[in-house]
Amino acid sequence: MAGLRDFLLRFRPVGSPGRAAPGGVPADRTAELTAELQPPLSLLEGAEEEAGHIRDGAAREAAERRHAAERRAREIVESAQGRAREVRAATSARIRRDAEAEAAELLATARRESAAVRRRAEERMPRLLDRVADLVADDIESPPTPAGGRPGDAARRGR
Repeated sequence: MAGLRDFLLRFRPVGSPGRAAPGGVPADRTAELTAELQPPLSLLEGAEEEAGHIRDGAAREAAERRHAAERRAREIVESAQGRAREVRAATSARIRRDAEAEAAELLATARRESAAVRRRAEERMPRLLDRVADLVADDIESPPTPAGGRPGDAARRGR
């Protein structure tokens, strides 16, 4: 980098003030600026190239990570779908077992109730048969009733 003296020399006049001097050589400011800025600019070119390489590398790495994440996401989805099928099968088997157990329990309850009804019918049957036999016997033994009455009404009223 240029020092203070070089910086100040940029502002010096080409010739001394006063009367016109014989032909002097004008200062080449463009060449001086180019010479002064060339080293930092060449460093910037290197930094720009390095930044380009870093950006390209980062883009490649980002693409690789994106592809890896997509593969991992597909694997997770496939695994979840497989697990969902297993869970559905296990759940349906459990529900089926529960329904079968409930049906067996209902069938056993129905059989018990049916047996109880049958027992009660068997217990009551002799008494009912006796009542029917008594009613029939009463109807047979009683005389015919006057018009409008049914046979056996008088016997039933007497009871």
